[in-house]
Amino acid sequence: MIAFIELDLNGDLEFEKGLIYLTDQGLYAYKKHNLPKSDSSSNWEHWAFSQDHHLKLQDHAGVASLELVSEKGRLASWRFTLAQNPAANRLVQQYNIEKNRFLGLHDSSKDLVGQTVCPTCWVPLPPDQEECPACTSENLAPPSTWTLFRLWRFAKPYRAQLLAGFLLTLASTAATLVPPYLTMPIMDDILLPYQSGQAIDQQLTIFYLTALFFAALLAWGLGWAKTYILALVSERIGADLRTKTYEHLMRLSLEYFGGKRTGDLMARIGSESDRICLFLSMHLLDFATDVLMILMTAIILVTIDPWLALVTLTPLPFIGWAIHVVRDKLRFGFEKIDRTWSEVTSVLADTIPGIRVVKAFAQEERETDRFRLANQHNLAVNDRVNRVWALFSPTITLLTEIGLLVVWAFGIWQILHDAITVGMLTACLAYIGRFYTRLDSMSRIVSFTQQAATASKRIFDILDHVSSVPDPAQPVKLTNVKGRIDVQNVGFRYGNRSVTKGINLAIAPGEMIGLVGHSGSGKSTLVNLICRFYDAAEGTIKLDGVDIRSIAVADYRRHIGLVLQEPFLFFGTIAENIAYGKPHSTREEIISAARAAHAHEFILRLPHGYDSLVGERGQSLSGGERQRISIARALLIDPQILILDEATSSVDSTTEKEIQKALDNLVKGRTTIAIAHRLSTLRKADRLIVLDKGQIVEEGSHDRLMELQGVYRRMYDSQARQAMDVVDEELGVQRD
Repeated sequence: MIAFIELDLNGDLEFEKGLIYLTDQGLYAYKKHNLPKSDSSSNWEHWAFSQDHHLKLQDHAGVASLELVSEKGRLASWRFTLAQNPAANRLVQQYNIEKNRFLGLHDSSKDLVGQTVCPTCWVPLPPDQEECPACTSENLAPPSTWTLFRLWRFAKPYRAQLLAGFLLTLASTAATLVPPYLTMPIMDDILLPYQSGQAIDQQLTIFYLTALFFAALLAWGLGWAKTYILALVSERIGADLRTKTYEHLMRLSLEYFGGKRTGDLMARIGSESDRICLFLSMHLLDFATDVLMILMTAIILVTIDPWLALVTLTPLPFIGWAIHVVRDKLRFGFEKIDRTWSEVTSVLADTIPGIRVVKAFAQEERETDRFRLANQHNLAVNDRVNRVWALFSPTITLLTEIGLLVVWAFGIWQILHDAITVGMLTACLAYIGRFYTRLDSMSRIVSFTQQAATASKRIFDILDHVSSVPDPAQPVKLTNVKGRIDVQNVGFRYGNRSVTKGINLAIAPGEMIGLVGHSGSGKSTLVNLICRFYDAAEGTIKLDGVDIRSIAVADYRRHIGLVLQEPFLFFGTIAENIAYGKPHSTREEIISAARAAHAHEFILRLPHGYDSLVGERGQSLSGGERQRISIARALLIDPQILILDEATSSVDSTTEKEIQKALDNLVKGRTTIAIAHRLSTLRKADRLIVLDKGQIVEEGSHDRLMELQGVYRRMYDSQARQAMDVVDEELGVQRD
């Protein structure tokens, strides 16, 4: 077997297992898309390699399809979720390689030698491509330089400082152009007459030298002022950009974060905004100075000698053509560099927080290989861009040197024909030297501009994203929340897959209900909809008779307390984590919440009590201690609605009893929705809701559901048998 894919959908988009695998003889697939129960070869279909057979992979809004086609039409088709996409990509790549090898078109052993592969899904990349089609989900349109003009919304509050910076730039540039102009009278009125035997006019000499000194001093002062002002402005624009992006990111729904990697988002807000800030503070300022210098120099050259000025501009068309050619290549290249760098940071964001798992499974070498592969991918993309840039920069320098040589030749010819003086030529050469230096510098701005445009596009990709859970234009104010929840004919879909449908549920104020069901039955989805992490595709959810979509998201969630299976603690003190939902709580309120959560005793045993640091993600605490901190955090905000998502499933029985005591204090007087796989933990629930395949199939108390002999009874009996087997194994008891 060379490659394979495990299918998880059938033709009707229902979850069903299947298998396709590739050998050196062709493609094999199980007919009914189910794993075979026997080795009977009649259950399998086989397609030998053929010149007109092609394997195609397509994505249809969350569901992918694999098709085997020929010139006569489609031979076979399979469906699967996007989770299987990396395996499907490998299958397609290897199919093409093996088909060519089988048909003798070329030696496949050479295909993967030196070929770059995607560090995320390990699929060989097509020739001359650095982007993986399977892993890249965002718009791949190249960034336009016009994207930089969208930064004006962040620069607008500082327009007065920007105007002052522009005027200072204009003045400092003009000041730097004074010294070359003074070389004309120094040459023609002082030095050349002295060589002819005339005496030097000392007063005139002192005047010109003093003028040169004060011109240099003025240029320095103006240059310092404009650099300082524009640097301050650019830093503030960058800070506003980071803050605005982060604020917008916090308002986006969980759906957006589900499709993004942490390292990529960190790179955008961090390094991309820094790149824009550097462009605004340095490179854009240099560019503006270069443009002003070139325009002013051109005007002065025309006033000195129009023909010499015309010759000076000879290299401009060639430089403009070179910039046009290189710009597009750099535009694509820098965006690819940013994406590959995000892959590197994503590996770091994955492995550093999960270092305990990495070490527990002794996967240090594997993660090192993954980082090395991502780093090599980044290096390969950078090398390709650097090859273009390395040729462009010396080419511009060569053109300017040739232009300067042409000016020398033309100037000498004019002096021989008495068209200009030596002083005029000296001044012109001084200006031309600055002209070409600035022209060369301005051509280099192409690289920085494309980098900044790429960074702007990646940041505006976040800012342009609209939350799938928007705030209403005129939100309803919540007053005196009682906690009644009505779920009316609610349905939700992930892409084309229906997760829940036709759910109707009424929860009275202060009632505790338990959600039970097999994995994938829709329990967490229903809770996410009630918390409004997602919006229902069908039906409505109401709080005290008000549609939750008409309530401001932040206002609505202030009334919800959430205790998760794996509580997340932020780096900081115990007190700061308990007061996370109510930052201005007093120490007395924090201690009171900790006492109710049965956390006060173990907190006092810590070296610094409530001021003890919990470490990254709370790793310095045990699972039960983190859970009780999480319960105290929920208690402190005093929510009217409480969500318990497997709050005791990951702790031992002794710790579970402590947590259960804390939960008993937490649920008093609150509308509570509890999810638990261990049905015994829901005995205190007023009502149990049984879900299966996204629908409510049973409802009632424990005793009533046991009498129904339905889904709940089977789940309960199964868990009871498993518990009995565990006890028997510990006691060494053999049962018939």
